[in-house]
Amino acid sequence: MILPTTLAALEFHISISAQTLFEVYGFPVTNAMVTGILGLIITVAILFYVSGRVKRGKYNRFVGLVQWVFEGLLKAVDDIIPDKKLGRKVAPLAITIFFFVLFNYWLSVIPGLESITWNGIPVLRSLTADLNFTLALALITVVTVQIYAIRHLGVFGNGGRYFRNPIKDPVGSFEGILELIGEVSRGTALALRLFGNAFAGEVLLIVIAVLTSYASAFVLPAFMGFELFIGFIQAYVFFVLTLIFTALAVAHHGPSPDHSSPAPKTPRGGRKAVRQES
Repeated sequence: MILPTTLAALEFHISISAQTLFEVYGFPVTNAMVTGILGLIITVAILFYVSGRVKRGKYNRFVGLVQWVFEGLLKAVDDIIPDKKLGRKVAPLAITIFFFVLFNYWLSVIPGLESITWNGIPVLRSLTADLNFTLALALITVVTVQIYAIRHLGVFGNGGRYFRNPIKDPVGSFEGILELIGEVSRGTALALRLFGNAFAGEVLLIVIAVLTSYASAFVLPAFMGFELFIGFIQAYVFFVLTLIFTALAVAHHGPSPDHSSPAPKTPRGGRKAVRQES
């Protein structure tokens, strides 16, 4: 009974949804949006800084680290998408998603992120812990994949992945329904996976800080390092799944094989020639 009473006395509040700070002409501005703008500025500033230094041939350890990560991501694009031309078109979106998700996830690990409040509401909250953002990012990914699939296969070719004649090809028709369900489930899984990990990480750091009290200065760094690693993994998973979904969408899906097709005919004189040879 001591632990629940102590936790109740601490009165810390965890909100699963982003909280509104103020409104602009009736449009609510949440704390996740504020953090997202900050994350966007950081992402753009770092990438422009690195690209400028690379163009001028001025390198340092930070530039080398970012360039090493970028080259690794570009190699992953070439490995996952066999079509090099398509891979170069998808790479900007996938790599941008990786860095944007990575920096916004890492913002949630900053100590005291929720200590700055406005009318009792934390001003900063990780954008990746907002379900609206993860759903929007997953929707952008799914729509972009469909656009590339239409460009590669055509409108009717892409539609043929989902809709087939159930009389002529019943198996293919059932596969198309499963493929359509799969498209929805992939986007949903993308959003929920990122949101769940980011939100759970924030809650974990808050609970550990409350439970350890004055010892949190010694305990939290280990958990913060773990969350930095998890943020990298989640950004990379989102990046890889974007490439995999694109590769699957542009792959050719022909009709189901007809097992009732007649066997190939033996050419005339074939059996006779075999007998003579034997």
